[in-house]
Amino acid sequence: MTAHANELAVDVRGLRKRYGDVTAVDGLDLGIRQGEVFGLLGPNGAGKSTTVEILQGNRSRDGGEVSVLGADPATGTRAWRSRVGIVRQDESAPAELTVRETVRHFARYYPRPRDPEEVIGLVGLEARKNSRIKALSGGQRRRLDVALGVIGDPELLLLDEPTTGFDPAARRQFWDLIRLLADEGTTILLTTHYLEEAETLADRLAVVAKGRVVAEGAPDELRRRHGGEVTVSWTAADDSPRTEHTATPTRIVAELTRRFDGEIPGLTVARPTLEDVYLRLTGQEAPR
Repeated sequence: MTAHANELAVDVRGLRKRYGDVTAVDGLDLGIRQGEVFGLLGPNGAGKSTTVEILQGNRSRDGGEVSVLGADPATGTRAWRSRVGIVRQDESAPAELTVRETVRHFARYYPRPRDPEEVIGLVGLEARKNSRIKALSGGQRRRLDVALGVIGDPELLLLDEPTTGFDPAARRQFWDLIRLLADEGTTILLTTHYLEEAETLADRLAVVAKGRVVAEGAPDELRRRHGGEVTVSWTAADDSPRTEHTATPTRIVAELTRRFDGEIPGLTVARPTLEDVYLRLTGQEAPR
């Protein structure tokens, strides 16, 4: 994070948005510090994409207060918009242009863009820079979407499911790009269904369900607060598997050590994962 980490790049209070009879965002509060990578998690329909669109100024809100880089997105100026980059789920670029032509064209929209050739390399499209967009694969088009999101060298980058369609190698390369941007001081808001991605990249996370933030904190903090019990498994003296769910795994292991007078056969201690926490907080946890 930057030296301004205590200042909020995004400050949202009581955000509300309805579509007819459907409430997409229902009193959402959110604070994102300058220079941090912030992950927004939630099931489909939780209000994540609507929130991102409101933060960018591309969708109106029905209530609440929103400040993004010190301005209300609803009245953001052209200069303000140039400070915010976005990668949406449904980007599209002119199919007949090449990758290089497209990135260079979008660079002209910004007062201080990054070097187009550098950006093409950062997203892994160097080998396809002279290819027309219509000839790219789905994953390569998604890489281009990311390039167009970062070409303006934004202070705030909004990423809405950015690695959908990426193969594992492309996803890892994208992670490297996010780390680079974060090291440079860019504030990043990331929505993703890939929990490994969120845990790897985000300084803090918010879990959204039914249009509200139900938990917020660093990944380790969320696991401690909302993970529930630890699972201790071992093999009993009769060779049958045993499992116990407990909030005091050290005590269980100590008791088993005394019982077996040393090594405990088949011992595993499984602490709740971020996925366990996410499923619990969003009401999708499977019964034991």
